[in-house]
Amino acid sequence: MGKLAVYKYFSFMFLVITVLVATFTFFGIFGGMADPGKNTALAMLVYILPFMMGANLILALYWAIRRRWHWLAIPVVTLLCCIPYAGTLYQPSLFRSYDESKSGLKISSYNVALFGREMTGFKAEDILSEMKKQKVDVLCIQEYMEKSGDKFNSKSYEEYFSYMCKGRDDMVIFSRFPIMYHETIDFGPTNNSGLLADIDVNGKLVRVFNVHLETTGFNRTLYKAAKMELQGAQIEENALVKAIYGNYTRGMIVRAAQANMVAQKIRESKLPVIVCGDFNDVPYSYVYETMKGDLVDGFKECGHGLMFTFRGKKKVRIDYIFHDESLTGEHFYKQELSYSDHYPVFMKLSLSQEQ
Repeated sequence: MGKLAVYKYFSFMFLVITVLVATFTFFGIFGGMADPGKNTALAMLVYILPFMMGANLILALYWAIRRRWHWLAIPVVTLLCCIPYAGTLYQPSLFRSYDESKSGLKISSYNVALFGREMTGFKAEDILSEMKKQKVDVLCIQEYMEKSGDKFNSKSYEEYFSYMCKGRDDMVIFSRFPIMYHETIDFGPTNNSGLLADIDVNGKLVRVFNVHLETTGFNRTLYKAAKMELQGAQIEENALVKAIYGNYTRGMIVRAAQANMVAQKIRESKLPVIVCGDFNDVPYSYVYETMKGDLVDGFKECGHGLMFTFRGKKKVRIDYIFHDESLTGEHFYKQELSYSDHYPVFMKLSLSQEQ
């Protein structure tokens, strides 16, 4: 009788864990609808969705081994509901084909990390060579730096990209097609900003947004802590955790406000829109959902494989290309270049359905 009681106790505990994991997973899926400024806890659940999916998979295997089919349904249904989220990270390559010869617009987005602040212009020119190789028509750069030593990088780029426009600080759009109008999107007292440009692509006008949203502050906090320790300061672990959490939540709230500002500009556009940039946020977050709105996620439409765009230890997708439903995505991919802490993303778009 004692063994039976222990058996029932552990079964009950696994059932409670199954229900809790499923509940947190569902809250994570819908967390992107919560404005971090109003419900920070709910908005943060999206960041643990991959772990929740893994936990659901383990629990599904557990209940399958136990042959408790009615309890197995809980993690299985939860995982099925996660398929749209999983599609923002991975797309199967089966039945994917791409014709490079088809006409269209090739666009790329790349956070170049100030070209590593190197002084020879080597990185800037090497990146340009890659863009030529990929036959890029429009290049949106974040964290751009104009001067490398005594060289002006725009001078190197203008041989291939005949047109360019600069926004605030480190934002630039290079184009092989005429830029008819451009406008800076000022986020206020921050290093981040946005830039939009109306580009005439063989007689068809499209509005391209280049956006760099607020960083998480995570690495900056660790850097400051390490610097203080090198100077002999003692930092308590709980103080560091509070500082990281505070900067992270602040970054979420600031990014959300910036995303709202850009989304308003997108809605006001009378031209077909293409949105590029470093959002510093993951798929299904409030920022992702707000920026995407009614647009199409290029990777979900025509990408393949596992998609992550940050080169650090955290393999996350934070660089995006979205586009208007009136345009058609032909091909989406990244190149694993080592010039920055980001990978560049590329997309070929057909404009034939526009207007």
